[in-house]
Amino acid sequence: MYGIIALFDDELNKKILKLWQELKNESISTYAFEIRNRKPHLTIASYSELDKDSFLESLDSYLEDKNSMELLFPSIGSFIGSGTLFFAPVITEELFSFHEDYHTHFKDFHDSQSLYNPGQWIPHCTIANRLSKQKLLEAFLFCTSQNLTMIGQIQEIAVIDASSKTEAPIIFSKRLQPI
Repeated sequence: MYGIIALFDDELNKKILKLWQELKNESISTYAFEIRNRKPHLTIASYSELDKDSFLESLDSYLEDKNSMELLFPSIGSFIGSGTLFFAPVITEELFSFHEDYHTHFKDFHDSQSLYNPGQWIPHCTIANRLSKQKLLEAFLFCTSQNLTMIGQIQEIAVIDASSKTEAPIIFSKRLQPI
């Protein structure tokens, strides 16, 4: 299993990492610490199988002229019945177009089972996962009381190997052009 993820600028990253730590300190969620070196991100695509060499070569070339993107997370959401809490970004034309163009360009690698395909994609940055109803409520109340301004940029695209339950190492990453 492989994930194509969008990584954030340092300031936004630090805010999310701090929130993850606070949720752990409050005994609400350990989500962020269940996978070694987990990074805050938006998932762009996922693949159950991948011809890595061919894909990574193509991705490196594809990203060559791509620009960083502004990002604003004005809301918090949850997937029904999942115990997941996440930041939901404004889906700007730029973000939507990047996602659509990415999937068009990499159609030969298409994974029909992926939840990140066009028409199914709900962009989000997970705050906490696998929470009971009570912990989901606690996480929601805690996060909304923080009055966080979650503004930043997508500055890098990475590929993670998500085949392990304890780590998801980055096997490729490329910085986007500054805006």
